[in-house]
Amino acid sequence: MKTGLKTKTQKQAYEKAGRRAENLACFYLRLKGYRILERRFKVRQGEVDIIARKGKVIAMVEVKQRATALAAENSVTFENQSRLMDAAEIYINRQRDFQHVDFDLRFDFLYVIGRWKITHITGAFQGY
Repeated sequence: MKTGLKTKTQKQAYEKAGRRAENLACFYLRLKGYRILERRFKVRQGEVDIIARKGKVIAMVEVKQRATALAAENSVTFENQSRLMDAAEIYINRQRDFQHVDFDLRFDFLYVIGRWKITHITGAFQGY
C-alpha cells in the first residue's frame, strides 16, 4: 500500500536535484545580466529560491525541475505563490537599502526541464 511518504533516500535525491536546478538557474540568470542577491531565503511564512536584480527590477524567482514543461507548470500552486509573496514581502521589508530606492518587484518562474532545458517566465504572476 502506498502512503505517499517519501523515503529519506528519495528526499535526498529530490534535494540534490533541486540544488542542481537552482545552481543552473543562477548561472543562467547571471548570463542574462542579473545579479544574485540571495539564494534560498527562508522564513516561517515561506521561501524564495533566488532573489536577483537587474536594473530597477528585483526578481523573486521560483525554481522547479521537472521531467516535462506541463509537470513544471502544474507544480506551482496558488499556495506556492502565496508563500513566495509572503517571503518576498519580509525580505524587502528587512532590506534597508531598498527603503529609499525606486524598484519594481517581479515574480518569475524558472523551470529546468529534464537536465538542461531552461524556461524563464518573467512576471509569471502579480503580487499583492
